[in-house]
Amino acid sequence: MARTRAADFEDKQRAILSSAAAVLAEQGMDKASMAQIAGQAGVSKALLYHYYPGKDALIFDIIRTHLSELDAAVEAAHDPALPPRERLRALVGAVLECYRDADNYHKVQLNGTPTLPAEQRHEIHAIERRIVGRFSAVLRDLRPGLAGPLLMPVTMSLFGMMNWVYMWFRDGGPLTREAYADIATALILDGIGGVGE
Repeated sequence: MARTRAADFEDKQRAILSSAAAVLAEQGMDKASMAQIAGQAGVSKALLYHYYPGKDALIFDIIRTHLSELDAAVEAAHDPALPPRERLRALVGAVLECYRDADNYHKVQLNGTPTLPAEQRHEIHAIERRIVGRFSAVLRDLRPGLAGPLLMPVTMSLFGMMNWVYMWFRDGGPLTREAYADIATALILDGIGGVGE
């Protein structure tokens, strides 16, 4: 007889993912163990294995969960009725807000994706392409001259500004996420001359 899911299965699963992301971000993909993850999550190894058959499955689900939430946030922020500049600013703001409290997930994404089997990498890259595609479309609307070989480098430069924010940004510091979203949007569209005006 199949084992039924507990009513709080998804809550426990999310707590396990958060604990696993913390351990993997600190220890690295190779050094982190299921025992460490179970300890961090406050669950037995048997319960951890009930949710995930191994560390690779955890890494994949951490990355997939993080990117799926990011994809949903970007989709929700995309408002075709807005002028393109405001649309881009809304997308940037959505990404930065989604990154709040997600540093460990982000580190696992950066370091764990290359360790995944090809089929899982393909699924992760498909989500990434959807997210990047939304930004590219808005940038193309803003600057039609970017169509062609320049569009991807410009789009990925914007992602560089957003993706590495976890290295230096601190909530409660002198700069808010909203203010940085304004800066990143201005930098990509106007260069440094557009910042602070």
